Amino acid sequence: MIDLHTHSTASDGTLSPSTLINYAKSKKVTVLALTDHDTVDGLLEAQEAARQAGLTFVPGIEINIAWPTGEFHLLGLGLRHVSPELRNVIDFLEAGRYSRNAQMAQRLQENGVAITLDEVAAMAQTKTIGRPHFAQLMVEKGIVKTRQQAFDLYFAKGRPCYVDRAGANLAEAVTAIKASGGIPVQAHPLSMYISWSKMDDAVTEIHSKGVMGLEAWHPGIRISEAERLEELAHK
Repeated sequence: MIDLHTHSTASDGTLSPSTLINYAKSKKVTVLALTDHDTVDGLLEAQEAARQAGLTFVPGIEINIAWPTGEFHLLGLGLRHVSPELRNVIDFLEAGRYSRNAQMAQRLQENGVAITLDEVAAMAQTKTIGRPHFAQLMVEKGIVKTRQQAFDLYFAKGRPCYVDRAGANLAEAVTAIKASGGIPVQAHPLSMYISWSKMDDAVTEIHSKGVMGLEAWHPGIRISEAERLEELAHK
């Protein structure tokens, strides 16, 4: 079994990089990529754990891309090193993430929710803080019952505490991944929220920018949709 899209506590995952590797091993995964959001901080720990576990490890990253509709995430798979170009992209996204988190904390307070960014950071124990960390703290403080409820009431698009994320330029992200020895792959294309009638043209345009792969199979979509995306990728 192969899984080329996972997250650890280096970003918004629930397991540490090494624990993730061991969990994957217990589930008979033989090849695993760690692709944390906008960071490579967990790769060395995961790589060492994979070596000890006898599991083939693929160093990776998932980069948020500026896109007019929905969300566009770009996986970088098989990174051999962190190039200056990739470091610049990460630094840009990290600065944007901090600004977004500060704005979300302010909006929460304006809406009567007593949570500070310092509290979230202390709980998260990672610099790659995002909405799931805010939501988890709200659960722990009894403000909401579940993380999903926090999103539904506060953090989903259109809700009072939602703030747009900074996104990297697609061409620059592709160049940065390739300069690092990696392969740029579009993650979960349906998150772009474009119709199937426009999907062929969109993927063709994305491919023309240097993106070399497409993630067809994802647990958040129907099998028929995954099969359709796989067919499109081959085309």
